[in-house]
Amino acid sequence: MPIPTTSYAHVRLTVTDMKRSRAFYDEVFGLPVAFEVPEDADEATREQLAFVFDGVIYAIGDSHFGVRPGAPPGDRFDENRVGLDHVSFAVGSLADLENTVRVLEGLGVSHAGIKDFGPVHLLGFRDPDNIALELSAPRAADAPPSS
Repeated sequence: MPIPTTSYAHVRLTVTDMKRSRAFYDEVFGLPVAFEVPEDADEATREQLAFVFDGVIYAIGDSHFGVRPGAPPGDRFDENRVGLDHVSFAVGSLADLENTVRVLEGLGVSHAGIKDFGPVHLLGFRDPDNIALELSAPRAADAPPSS
């Protein structure tokens, strides 16, 4: 019998420089922090939050998205190796993608531009460790695919 999954609970990425990655994800996504170990945490609190692995876990809808240190310096993500290909986040509309383009450009983050993929529009970009990220917006019900 198949496992009766209903959604993802969380995704966590391993990065080379936690401070740099934290700044990137805070600036680009601005998600609320669900879990992190406070700098002044006592040993009991650190033990209780050990699952954070000295990173940060953000709340995203009913799920979580985490970033943690641990990759060796100089390591770079490659979606053509075994493992993760990319992480795609849902947004509500094409206008959200257009606004995101302006945000990314304001932060100096390069992107692939908004692409039309039939039922959705996609915007791809990369984090500081080269991890492929994507935003996906549904096509408006009355909008035909662009040519």
